[in-house]
Amino acid sequence: MSTWQLRAELVNSLSPEPRSQRLHRTQEGVMGLIRMSLDAKEFAYCPYSKFRVGAAVLAHDGRVFTGCNVENACYNLGICAERNAISKAVSEGYRDFKAIAIASDLSDQFISPCGGCRQFMREFGASWDVYLSKPDGSYVETTVDELLPGSFGPEDLKMKKVHIPNEF
Repeated sequence: MSTWQLRAELVNSLSPEPRSQRLHRTQEGVMGLIRMSLDAKEFAYCPYSKFRVGAAVLAHDGRVFTGCNVENACYNLGICAERNAISKAVSEGYRDFKAIAIASDLSDQFISPCGGCRQFMREFGASWDVYLSKPDGSYVETTVDELLPGSFGPEDLKMKKVHIPNEF
């Protein structure tokens, strides 16, 4: 399947219908996104943790952006695959996403994004789909909201606040 066919399949198959109605007919689109996250994992730069992660984020127009984790000797300067893929999309003008697939080398459990990545995903909406996968392509589906319930997002900054005078 070509990249363009895959993109069309992803856009057409990931609809706002309830999961139970869309899962059986979106299998090819979801698996395509997961394959792209598995491929992205191959480029991970992780000489310290040896923990490879790949991500593929799907924009509403069908464009897919991939990312991998990139570590640094100064540990806190590394970047996770999810933030890498989303940042790549944002740097090209995208702000609204349909789904993200995340892959790692864990075979006994599904990869789960760290807290920082959950909040980073939440910045761009709470209701988009998240596919957590294993190397064999099996996956579980969730949403950003389910990964980070009761979250704080950009809309919270627009809420009415108590005025506190600056005394400094």
